Amino acid sequence: MWPRGDVSMRYFRLTGSCLLWLLLGACDSKPAALAEPAGGTVPDVSLHSIAHDEVRVVLLGAGTPIPHPDRSRPATAVIAGGRAYLVDLGSGVVQRANEANLLGIEALDVSRLAIAFVTHLHSDHTTGYPDLILTTATLGRREPLQVFGPPGLRSMTDHILAAYEEDIRQRPAIQADDPGTRVEVIEIAPGKVYEDLWVEVTAFRVAHGNWPQAFGYRFDTRKRSIVISGDTAPSDSVVDACTGCDVLVHEVYCAEGMQALSPSPEFEAYNRAAHTSAVELGQIASRARPRLLVLTHQLRYGCSAETLLRDVRKNFSGDVVIGEDLEVY
Repeated sequence: MWPRGDVSMRYFRLTGSCLLWLLLGACDSKPAALAEPAGGTVPDVSLHSIAHDEVRVVLLGAGTPIPHPDRSRPATAVIAGGRAYLVDLGSGVVQRANEANLLGIEALDVSRLAIAFVTHLHSDHTTGYPDLILTTATLGRREPLQVFGPPGLRSMTDHILAAYEEDIRQRPAIQADDPGTRVEVIEIAPGKVYEDLWVEVTAFRVAHGNWPQAFGYRFDTRKRSIVISGDTAPSDSVVDACTGCDVLVHEVYCAEGMQALSPSPEFEAYNRAAHTSAVELGQIASRARPRLLVLTHQLRYGCSAETLLRDVRKNFSGDVVIGEDLEVY
């Protein structure tokens, strides 16, 4: 566990051209932090593999339904015991995992991705699901893919497998009786949903518009506790799940930017019922007391990162960062 004042778990991120040259051994610039947390400075962070006994959070997709060149759709990895536990499967999840693996995170080797948790079944959280099933099997996954999520996930999975039945049959790298072709779906209810030697995972219900079953997840390990909100309006369940957790990864929107768009009453009502404004998130975080708050699924509506941070800090004085793809905490 890091000392409470230490922010050395902070992240690295490389731009595309530097990444290419670094992999070729020709880039001499250091990976740079993109934002400082409140109350601390960010040290230089070198590329490194994650040790077997380390617990880290890797953002694989910090985006939203709105296409963005630098932010893939929602996906997060919790790394513990040398294994990756995925939360949400937005488009780009497999590609980002492969990028992180090339940067030295062995747990995100695509062939080793075998456990995932889905918060809800919105398309931006699930369009990477077929890719996860098919690409990991094609590239060598030799154990069933376990996927946990709300009711409806089994039907979605069955339809994906049916849609790609011929593809699976024709792949020379996949044998019909190979365990890697199997997907084990566990439809969940609130409470403990998974446990192994390294993590215990608890699902809790959140308020996300009209979805009757939308979840957040808490990961408890021997060293750290991590809470991932999923998409949610301000929910007491997030506060209860965190209660001083080490990392809270939470969605956010910019109310100021939304108002500037002069939205219809229907859109504004939906947005408020489905998402958490930066000001509201600061209030949530002040009660939940995470050691580090990471903003993801950022519906900025034209706002800057500085505006989001300013609004969060109106009510929360702890460490907070704008999440971006391939950051490590």
